[in-house]
Amino acid sequence: MESTTGGQIWSNIVLDVHDEPTYGKGDAGEAVDMAESPDSEVEFSVRAQWIRAAVLGANDGMVSTAALMMGVGAVNTDIKSMIVAGLAGLFAGACSMAIGELVSVYSQYDIELAQIKRCIQAGTSKREEAAKMKKKLPCPWKAAIASFLSFVVGALVPLLAAVFFKSYVLRVGMVVAAVSVALLEFGWLSAKLGKAPVVKSSVRVLVGGWLAMGITFGFTKLVGSLV
Repeated sequence: MESTTGGQIWSNIVLDVHDEPTYGKGDAGEAVDMAESPDSEVEFSVRAQWIRAAVLGANDGMVSTAALMMGVGAVNTDIKSMIVAGLAGLFAGACSMAIGELVSVYSQYDIELAQIKRCIQAGTSKREEAAKMKKKLPCPWKAAIASFLSFVVGALVPLLAAVFFKSYVLRVGMVVAAVSVALLEFGWLSAKLGKAPVVKSSVRVLVGGWLAMGITFGFTKLVGSLV
């Protein structure tokens, strides 16, 4: 299965929402609503994968930011250090994802646009059809903005959980608790969208997040004791 970028997720969702239903001819010559056809089922399945990938993008922002805060907290219990580290991780990760999506989707846009032009020159597509295909091409800037916002939403979970607690133990506990609840919700939502076992998917996402935070905390603690 081909990977789907976060930018494709949001740009295609926006485009699909505004698309008008299309109709075709059935075997008996009657009009058939394409929204109820097998092709439409495939389209909705793909759309579910886009949404699922968006959920996982927000999950990435949450886990990476929480792990970074836990790592800093392992060597410095000061609340300011953890919050500043979390904010740095938020902006660094969000900007990195946005720039990556911008470059990636622009490349995809150029490739698909070149293919449309070749079809027009070869006479396999009419100009009206080509115009419709161009409207459905992914928007690089929408992709970049969507990726940025997706990461930010996830990263805000551990930050908001930590910012109100001066006690180090309570702060770390709240970060772990908030992230754990959010991980279970992300796992549940991903399983529902992908029609996968809910409990198995939720536990897998939760354990993965715990491992990321635990490994980062332990490794940073070890390095801090040696330096």
